[in-house]
Amino acid sequence: MNSPTLKKGKEIKLPSHVLDLTLGHNNQLYASCLDGGIYQISTVSKLLSKPYEEIARHDNFASGINWSSSQKTLVSAGYDGNLKWINPKGKEEKKETKSVKAHNFWSWQSRISPDGTKVATTTGQYLSGGYKYEPAPETEPSVKVFDIATGDLLHSFPHTPPVQSVAFSNNGKLLAAGNLMGEVILWDLEQGGKEIARIKTPDFTGWGIIKGHYYTGGVFALHFAPDDQSLYLAGMGSTTDPAAGNGKQLWQKFTWHDGVKKSGEAVKSEIGEGLMETLAFHPGGKFFLMAGRIFKGDWNAALFDHESGSRLHHQNVGFRISTSAFTPDGKLLYLGGGANQGEPDEKKEWGRVVIYQIS
Repeated sequence: MNSPTLKKGKEIKLPSHVLDLTLGHNNQLYASCLDGGIYQISTVSKLLSKPYEEIARHDNFASGINWSSSQKTLVSAGYDGNLKWINPKGKEEKKETKSVKAHNFWSWQSRISPDGTKVATTTGQYLSGGYKYEPAPETEPSVKVFDIATGDLLHSFPHTPPVQSVAFSNNGKLLAAGNLMGEVILWDLEQGGKEIARIKTPDFTGWGIIKGHYYTGGVFALHFAPDDQSLYLAGMGSTTDPAAGNGKQLWQKFTWHDGVKKSGEAVKSEIGEGLMETLAFHPGGKFFLMAGRIFKGDWNAALFDHESGSRLHHQNVGFRISTSAFTPDGKLLYLGGGANQGEPDEKKEWGRVVIYQIS
């Protein structure tokens, strides 16, 4: 098999930076954006006068959008701390059907379980907890899991805030969440939410000594391997200048069944510097994508081999990437993010969704 490559297709502009993407019924694409909007996106023809249509809104950044195939509903999340249930059917019926106050602070990231019955969301504010600037203890559970059918809270898990990433295992039995300090906790949901492992890697956090004295970086994306026997972490490595975001473009792979062990990581000669915000496996399971924001180097989107960890393809797509989604057949990849925002008074569509063909 030849190494996969990405060929750019259609580029779609949205009102503001795209923070999350999901594929709904018949691969209908939805986006959550920095302006608080939840948008339905047309990837073929235009909706009215634009290729997007707003179907719901948060009172702050809309950080997440998820599709439950079993419940036939969208569930969005935002920096207003709310989860919103959205009915995507029919133009006249598009509306918010339920809202749950999940957190008193931001929802950093939200993910749906593979069977579509649960949604997990993370929160937490970085406040100094001591003279070493270690994070203060959480003021509410940093990880929560809700029932999508009822909106009821199923699990509340403690963590050290801020918790920036969360992922369900492919079989839906496990949940993992990662934070600013490079700490990941795994829970077994079938055993009542029992904690089964803690991964601690200092490579995903850093202490700023230039312009700002505080911790920066963190685990921004998590993904279980196709067989659920290992967990991939992505984010940003250590940086001395928090404002620059010049940590390593980093991924690491861990196992936990016989004690926590690092079983793979990005090769130094194949990475540059920047914040990696998304990690996604191709449906075929043989390779995965890591992408984000470039600071130094020649790529901000790359494909890596699952078995060897070697880089298979890389390119600079020309804008900051915050989210990604493969189509179920593995033929297309959607990358979402944003270009230069411009001046505050400019009415500029700076959000981006770009479609790539995989060959």
